[in-house]
Amino acid sequence: MTGTTAATEAFVAHRNLLFTVAYEMLGSAADAEDVLQETWLRWTGVDLDTVLDQRAYLVRITTRQALVRLRTLGRRKESYVGQWLPEPLLTAPDVAEDVELAESVSMAMLLVLETLTPTERAVFVLREVFDLPYDEIAEAVDKTSAAVRQIAHRARSHVASRRPREAVSAAETRDVLDAFQRALNTGDLQGLLDLLAPDVVALGDGGGIKQALPRPITGADHVARLFSVGWKTVAAGMKIEPAMVNGHPALVFRVDDEVDTVLAIRIDNGLITGFYSVRNPEKLSRMMQETSLSR
Repeated sequence: MTGTTAATEAFVAHRNLLFTVAYEMLGSAADAEDVLQETWLRWTGVDLDTVLDQRAYLVRITTRQALVRLRTLGRRKESYVGQWLPEPLLTAPDVAEDVELAESVSMAMLLVLETLTPTERAVFVLREVFDLPYDEIAEAVDKTSAAVRQIAHRARSHVASRRPREAVSAAETRDVLDAFQRALNTGDLQGLLDLLAPDVVALGDGGGIKQALPRPITGADHVARLFSVGWKTVAAGMKIEPAMVNGHPALVFRVDDEVDTVLAIRIDNGLITGFYSVRNPEKLSRMMQETSLSR
């Protein structure tokens, strides 16, 4: 087997894992793909005879490239028009079966990860999601193992205070979405309010290309009014269908078979606490075919 063939086989074998690492760090599939391209270029220049653990080595390259890209993304988001939301993925059914993986790539969790520093995000993802040893993480982020332990503790505490309180099954999410649609289709405002947490927040991302919420809408009354006023207009002009997005049930709105909007939700204690509506067409290309993720 030639060196190039061996390198290719190793990269392909771990590609889904590497994409998942990059996506969880960046919240952008397009940028994750760019990171994988950089990872591949660097991997082909490595002497495989010196690599003891190919998986760990590839994750290290990917993490370093993602950190570079993450800092660039931070500057890009400062000039982003309107609210920024992660790029939604149409995910394969097996993602939902891995509860921890599904939670880690949910729109709600990716937004929580946005509140971490780049290094904190990398350490949290590698430790909490992929269960990498501290010494491997230390090599990936150029820190000592002791420093990584402290960063992991700090990031874990930060995320714990902001993440959904408990993992919600796909069945429960689907039931809530069905009830949500039913309440809007029938004009049942009280039924809609019964599904919303008092502090529910609605976010929208149009990227300055499509009309979207310019700022967060907060509170059950305001969010219920937002949906009840606009739903019939939306429903009349679009085909609405369920889909698995980032490992969880969501709604996809299509116009002439083209994806126009992806609507995901966050549930806490049986009530909807967050709506995430992505309309930026530059973020909807991954809704055309399933993306495989792995840990």
